[in-house]
Amino acid sequence: MISIAIADDESLVASSLATLLGLEDDLTVLATAGSGEELISWWNDRLGTGQQVPGVCVLDLQMGDKDGIDTAIELRRLSPGLSVLIVTSHARPRQLKRALSAGILGFMPKTSTAEQFAAAIRSVHAGRRYIDPELAALTISAGESPLTPREEEVLELAGRGGSIDDIATAVHLAAGTTRNYLSQAIAKTGAHNRFEAFTRARELGWL
Repeated sequence: MISIAIADDESLVASSLATLLGLEDDLTVLATAGSGEELISWWNDRLGTGQQVPGVCVLDLQMGDKDGIDTAIELRRLSPGLSVLIVTSHARPRQLKRALSAGILGFMPKTSTAEQFAAAIRSVHAGRRYIDPELAALTISAGESPLTPREEEVLELAGRGGSIDDIATAVHLAAGTTRNYLSQAIAKTGAHNRFEAFTRARELGWL
């Protein structure tokens, strides 16, 4: 029997997925959580009392406190043999690369069927990768991004419409330093302004 924990800040998604997976003869859901922090707290409690922890975690990529990848890194620190499947509504090549670098075996869209979710869980539990084919192809075609992590960070915030001061505050940098990072990102994308740079970086799979 493969034991599972699910974390998603949309409670309906978490409960629905738990119900669907629970219908499989070889899968059992031990816990659902509304955030990465909540799941980590539950995990520590289980370890502290000597109780079984799940063999597979299904984690939403975008969560309010810790995202799915950061949550996976912490859980894998606590339980090194843990297998993780990341699910998301908005997959990008950069996120897949980050997940793979963190030792995460599974990455798939929330639009997948119940059968695909079950197959993915069995695959990662067996130590095999299960990556959405479309995202894998996009990641390969995107190639290596020339943007640094800081440039990606400020460009992502710029794409949301933030002012220089807003972006600087969010990333804990001076406004001048933030402008420099944005200027470098604009130059690398061949754009004329930060909004165009954001769009091009997205199209190229760099964000």
